[in-house]
Formats: sequence, C-alpha cells, structure tokens
Amino acid sequence: MFHRSRKILGQKPHTDPGSKPSPAALVQVTIDYHDRTKHHPDRSAAALGFMDWDTQPDPFRTFEGTPRVQLALRDPAEGPTYQAALLEGQVEPAPLTHTMISQLFQDGLGLSAWKEFDQARWSLRVNPSSGNLHPTEGYLVGGPIEGLHHQPAIYHYQPYHHVLERRGALPAAAWAAISAQLPPETVLVGLTSIYLRESWKYGERAFRYCQHDLGHALAALGIAAAALGWTARVLDSVTDPQLTALLGLDSQNGPEAEQPDLLLALFPQGTKFPDDRWRSFTLLPLESIPSFLGEPLPLAKAHQPWPVIDEVHAATSRTEPPPDSYWDAYPIPNTALVRGENPKGLRRLVHQRRSAVDMDGRTGIHLEPFIQSLARTLPGPGQVPFSALPWRPHVHLLVFVHRVQGLEPGLYCLVRDPAAYDNLHNHLAPEAAWIRQASCPPNFPFYLLAEGDVRSTAAGLSCGQSIAADGVYAVAMVAEFEEALKARGASFYKRLHWEAGLIGQLLYLEAEALDIRSTGIGCFFDDSTHRVAGMKGHTFQDLYHFTLGGPVDDDRLVTQPPYAHLGEA
Repeated sequence: MFHRSRKILGQKPHTDPGSKPSPAALVQVTIDYHDRTKHHPDRSAAALGFMDWDTQPDPFRTFEGTPRVQLALRDPAEGPTYQAALLEGQVEPAPLTHTMISQLFQDGLGLSAWKEFDQARWSLRVNPSSGNLHPTEGYLVGGPIEGLHHQPAIYHYQPYHHVLERRGALPAAAWAAISAQLPPETVLVGLTSIYLRESWKYGERAFRYCQHDLGHALAALGIAAAALGWTARVLDSVTDPQLTALLGLDSQNGPEAEQPDLLLALFPQGTKFPDDRWRSFTLLPLESIPSFLGEPLPLAKAHQPWPVIDEVHAATSRTEPPPDSYWDAYPIPNTALVRGENPKGLRRLVHQRRSAVDMDGRTGIHLEPFIQSLARTLPGPGQVPFSALPWRPHVHLLVFVHRVQGLEPGLYCLVRDPAAYDNLHNHLAPEAAWIRQASCPPNFPFYLLAEGDVRSTAAGLSCGQSIAADGVYAVAMVAEFEEALKARGASFYKRLHWEAGLIGQLLYLEAEALDIRSTGIGCFFDDSTHRVAGMKGHTFQDLYHFTLGGPVDDDRLVTQPPYAHLGEA
C-alpha cells in the first residue's frame, strides 16, 4: 500500500525496453527517491510501521561450504595513541601477516561487546549501524599471505566467529595484473550492502541508512589500517559490475543479495600508487576468476518488497568508470587542526565506542576540545579517515551549540571546503551575518548564523528526540546536492552519504576521547531543517544528524565480552 508508480517517481517510461536511461534521467530518479523518503512532522517515510520479529534478518552472513581461516584476537590496549594514528606517517607500518589481517578486521568490522537485557541478547560492533542492523559485509582480496593461503585468494569476513571464509583462489596472472597497478604489498577490501537488513525496520528510507553505514564501515577500516601504519584509499574507478565479478556476487539474487559498494586499497604508509594509477585502476580482465566456493545461508523467513529501493539502487549503480573531470585536486590543506596532546590509545577508543541512548542535559566541554572535535572533520594531507576519499568535501555541518564554555549558544556552520563558502552563504541562511568568532582560531572556518538557545530547535528537527537538545552540541550534515549529482552522476548520491558516515565515525571517536558519548540520528525532518537554515530547492540537502554529550547509561543492561563464545574473554 506504500508503493507508488514510476510516473509519480518522475521516471518516464521507455518506449524501447532495451534503451539506456540518460544520466539526467538517473539523477532525477535519485532526487525523486530522496524527496519521497523524507520524514515530515505530519508523516514519516513509508515503512511497515511495526517490528515483525519473526522475519528479522540474521545480522551475520555465513557462506556454507567454504574453508575457514581463524583470525587471532588482540588486546585492544595495544597499539598507537589516538593522537598519533590519525595523521599518516606517525606509526611504523606493520608487516603483512596473518596477525596484521586479524587486527585489521577486529578493529574495522569486528565485535566490540554483547548486551543483555532480560532474555534478549545482541552484539555490538566497532562499526556502528542504524538500528544495530548491520547491512555491510566485508571481503579481503590479496596475494599469498602466510597463515591465510599460499595463493592469491578472495575471502569473506564473518565477524561472529572472527574468521575469513575463503571463497576462491585468484589465478596468479589475474592478481599480477591487479597488483601491478597498486603499491607494493597492497591488499584490497571490498564492501557490500544487504538492503533487506535495514528495510526490515526502516522501509523505503533504508537505502539511505545502508549508505550511512557503509561510510561508518569505510571510516572504521581506514582508522584500523592507520593503527597498523597502513593507508586506505577508495578505488573509485572500479565499476559495480567489476566489483560484483571480483567478489562473486553474480549468483546472489533476490532481497537477500549483496549489492556492490566500493573497493578499498590498503598499503603501507610511505608508499604511493605507481603513476597515479588510483585514478585509472581497473579489475579487468575478470574472465579468469574461477567459480566461487560456498553458498550463503538464508537470512530471513520472509521478505517485504520495497520496489523504490530497487529503482534507486539501479539509478545509482556505477556502470562505467568516471571521466577525468570527476577527479579533484585533493587533498585540501587543513591548517585549522588544533593538535592538542591526547595519550589515549586508539584501539581502546575504537572498542569502547558506544551509541548513547540518552543525554544528561548538563555536561559541557571547553572551547578548545570543541574546536578540536570539529577540526578533525576537516580534510587534509594524511588526515585519517578523510584521506581515503578521492573527492573534495561536499558535506558541511550545521552546528547547534548548547553547552560549550567560551562560546555562545546558537546555530553555526562549519565550512569543510573553503571553495564552497560563497555557495553556502548564498543558499544557506543568506540573511545571516556569517560572523567568525574571535574566540576561535582565525583559520577555523566556523561561522555564527544565529545566536540564542537552539535546544528545542535541534530536538524538533530530529523527530522530536530530546537527545539532540540534551547534549553538548548537535550537528546536521548538509550536502552540496543537485549540482554535485549532475556533475558527477547519480552514483555520487551514495558517496555523499559515505562522506557523512565518515564524519559520524570520526565524531564517535572524538566523543570517546573527550570522555563523553555520541550517537547518529537518522530520523530527522529533512525539509524542516532546510527551512530553519534558509535553504530552498535542491542546492543543499540534509543527510544525517549527530549529537555528542554526557550519556545516561541504562543500568539494566549487562555488558559481556565480544568473543567469550569463542573461548576468548
């Protein structure tokens, strides 16, 4: 009863069934999906409206019939400091071994704890997910690695057992052709999404949440690599059909199928791509990849179809490599980062990260750590995790300041790319004064839009959730939208959400480093946020909300170690 026709979606019927939609038509389908899945104060985006627990998808994908490689577990207390790891060049690269791969996945996609309440028990992971539903799956592709396999191979990571499921051997000639384009010792990590896991709860809006989660996972892996002295780079020239073939997704069909998202190159810091090959990297020829081992076990007893997700997936799939004009002169120097001392261990912060369920409405922080937390979201040379992205920043922050000592409460804007200032000034709060704060560093791109108590506004825009008002500050992530999609293609819609997810993951760790907590907020009133910010049309769009503050813990919940079921505490 929630389904609409293609005509309402704005997608014109094709007289020739074999015709290929134009780039403009794909962008329009994407914009129509985005508009259709907005929440409004008087109505929410289409979903079932209740939780059908009997059909909840399994959060762990298992390939039956594959050889398994058990990965090692390391104490999260080991490793570099948070301060050192997030700037490339500060950590000695670890050698490529079974131990290194084990730590990469433990810190990037592994379990962090189990929670228990009454008769219920559920796992938490280092990479957060909307509703803790975890649509993201991870794969490893690499050459011979001692302790894994004597040949180049393709593996699926199964976090419940912390194992790699070997799906197939990669012919030596194929890996030679791939690795010749990469820095020495590079391994590849592929990420995919299972839309069913999110649509089970969130209906049509689930596609957005899958992309947020993909961004969180991308950031988590980039940060995990940095703790090992390794660099992460998105290979954005790879097409979805190429990635599908590489990861063996061809045989998956129906609502439980994994959809290709991205391929990440990981290599020791200090090495570089030969001749800037990261722009032209290709997985061809793929015809030499053999048949894959194992079949995915079923995830759910029944499925609710959401055709609009299939449509936006098709519209945003990357079927051809991007043109030369796609690539930006990147990275942008970040001169605003305040590098205060923080001796806390990165891996400890990664594994203790939790999503706050409530805020105390009292906790505040001083101005300097506030600036530090936002400045870390600015890109720069070697600035992890944003150095993984091959495009300039398109997501900027509306900041609702509540309890920052030394800064007046109000609505502010953090401009993450100086080149976007004029566009933001003209289309976002055009009547505002855009005042730089004397108490902030002169090179910090942070502007006051409206002074005053914005707690009720922040809560109201986040679907009435008081957590957005009771924290230290809250943010709304607004993206350069329509022109970015027209210039870069409909597939950039997913990438805008990935960028927002990266920002969210960084803010999660900043909160932990400041001894507070944070949480992502996927439920917000899109157009109400636009009206408050003075935004019209589709020049900018709200993508994600976030808040940081003093947490209120639920004493009824019992926390258990992540891998006690494996005999490891």
